[in-house]
Amino acid sequence: MNDDEGQLALLETRLRAESGGGFAHRRLVSDAGPEELAEVLSEPGHPLWAVELAAFRLSLAGDGRAFEPLVLLLNHRDPPRCASAAYALARLGDARTARAAAALATNELRVGYALHPVRLLVALRAPEAVPALVTVLERRLSAVRDPHREVALACVEGLGELRDPRGRAVLERALGRAELAEAARAALQSLDSAPGRT
Repeated sequence: MNDDEGQLALLETRLRAESGGGFAHRRLVSDAGPEELAEVLSEPGHPLWAVELAAFRLSLAGDGRAFEPLVLLLNHRDPPRCASAAYALARLGDARTARAAAALATNELRVGYALHPVRLLVALRAPEAVPALVTVLERRLSAVRDPHREVALACVEGLGELRDPRGRAVLERALGRAELAEAARAALQSLDSAPGRT
């Protein structure tokens, strides 16, 4: 089983319980073709599980009609939906994805749902990634008692993975936060060992 098949199996299992596992669910999992899947996305009234499943399957086929529904799901209150949408968007390869993920990640009103957009930006390694992660992390560090530690940690780890010197200043600030210090030190070491550094 390849990664796509594994992710689809996980999605199918989660949505089977949500949908009741009836005929409509079984059809969307395996039998529905691209046009039928696209109709689920364009016609009003379909349940969220059906939209998620249709968009995911279209994304694996590289069908751009999945893009907008997946972006909406990337910012959903349910973390498994966000994770599934992030995987599907990474597979879709739409040129608009990084810009959309950066907009979601840096929307301070929705920062509680920024974790998966941040992780997607790191996976994409797009030009938008480092500026967005720096912005999000600076805001988290500026808050006196920021409740979004997981988002801040994802930014720190992501900046270390991207190994871009533009992240250095904010990573050095993150050393001052006990809950981020270890990850920030590791990220800074990653920057220091990046190609071109002596």
